[in-house]
Amino acid sequence: MKLVFASSNSHKINEIKKLLPENIELLGLNDIECFDEIPETAETIEGNAILKADYITQKYGYNCFADDSGLEINALGGKPGVYSARYAGEPRDDNKNINKVLAELENQSDRGANFKTVICLNLNGHQYLFTGIIDGNITQERKGSNGFGYDPIFVPDGYDETFAQMAFEEKNQISHRAKAVMQMIDFFEKKSI
Repeated sequence: MKLVFASSNSHKINEIKKLLPENIELLGLNDIECFDEIPETAETIEGNAILKADYITQKYGYNCFADDSGLEINALGGKPGVYSARYAGEPRDDNKNINKVLAELENQSDRGANFKTVICLNLNGHQYLFTGIIDGNITQERKGSNGFGYDPIFVPDGYDETFAQMAFEEKNQISHRAKAVMQMIDFFEKKSI
């Protein structure tokens, strides 16, 4: 079965490709020659996932899934949340986003946060949502060089390392995205897809 992942982010595509069953051929946006800037104008992480999945299904006709993720920080009232990718403004810049978060948390004792991923799957005319959340804390400084986004400043609960210090395989087993993807895979298996 061909399934489009509404992303051109090679990090995300590779992360998910390794988790999917072999009978699912995962295509990215580049594979279907979609180079459009898909609108992400919703006020919630769920809303953006739905917008992206619907865009691909309606315009290209593929079974498709899209995800949206955000870092929600307790002391910042859930920010950056849906605005995580552009928290420091346009163009998207992971380093500037991290700098802004660290500056805003400089005098905060509560450094609790969570990463949240919502996947919207459009499959054979039906829509399904899967949510993965991992709790943790924001570090005082960057640590590690793996991963992307806020990975260098997020330590998941029960661990001593940031996502960026972990091996790819270890992060893949516990991450918010992995949790949401595993829910989707369980769904596929129950549906015998």
